[in-house]
Amino acid sequence: MKTKLLTLASIEILLSIFVSVVIIFISFKILQKVFLKKVSLREDNIAFSIFTGGIILSIGLILSEIIPSITNIIRISLSGQDQVSITEIITYSGVYLFIGFVFAVLTNIAVFFLFSALTKGINEFKDIQQNNTSTALIVTATLLSITIIAKNSISLLISALIPYPETTNFL
Repeated sequence: MKTKLLTLASIEILLSIFVSVVIIFISFKILQKVFLKKVSLREDNIAFSIFTGGIILSIGLILSEIIPSITNIIRISLSGQDQVSITEIITYSGVYLFIGFVFAVLTNIAVFFLFSALTKGINEFKDIQQNNTSTALIVTATLLSITIIAKNSISLLISALIPYPETTNFL
């Protein structure tokens, strides 16, 4: 049995679950406090639920690109060639998660500005508060489309920051 691989897989599973729960919880609380203060999930507001679900899915898609980079750092530390300390693993993980969170927020803001520019005279937040599901669906679809397009670029940026061991160039 490959104990290193089993250890790495276990760490990745635990890390994925922990990080996802924490970041989605924080994101949901920010969404409730900043954007839609007067609406809750207890009310019969399907538009808010659609909108919130889209934002959570967007954040999840971005996080799914970040977790493998954190796992790569752990894999490098377990390889034994270049020892990466626990402090460095935590530092790099924090930086990666911060970058991912910033890009998730920027993506959401960009979608709101894009949608506002495309639909002059319509207040999306007010429509969502008033349970306008068509507005929520279009905003959410736009958000998810842009997230799907941008997530690979975010992954590439994060991958460029991984401290891979130095290799020699024979040429």
